[in-house]
Amino acid sequence: EVQLVESGGALVQAGGSLRLSCAASGSTFDFDDYAIGWFRQAPGKEREGVSCISTGDGVTYYRDSVKGRFTISNDHAKNTVYLQMEQLKPEDAAVYYCAALSIVNPWTVEKSWADQNEYDYWGQGTQVTVSS
Repeated sequence: EVQLVESGGALVQAGGSLRLSCAASGSTFDFDDYAIGWFRQAPGKEREGVSCISTGDGVTYYRDSVKGRFTISNDHAKNTVYLQMEQLKPEDAAVYYCAALSIVNPWTVEKSWADQNEYDYWGQGTQVTVSS
């Protein structure tokens, strides 16, 4: 079993910054066997993939609307993935979730990182509110 715990959500003004954290744990969890993705869901909207990192090789993926503003990174020693969010906009407001994607083959992450149905484990979410 894998547990994911998000933190760092807060109320911030437009143009501001936040750093979200996703701490992973579990008796059988091997960080390198998973990619960690960040998703978000705003009220009345579908959950969407924001970013993902393949923790073994460090390859990263971003949705177009956050490229250049968000940076995903990981700390192997802490089994933690971070999402640094800069220049926040009101449309970034949502509940942010991290999730773990089991890496089955070399193209798993590139093919599936934005598909929530491919992820095996989810955190409980953290609220990000952006005031205009």
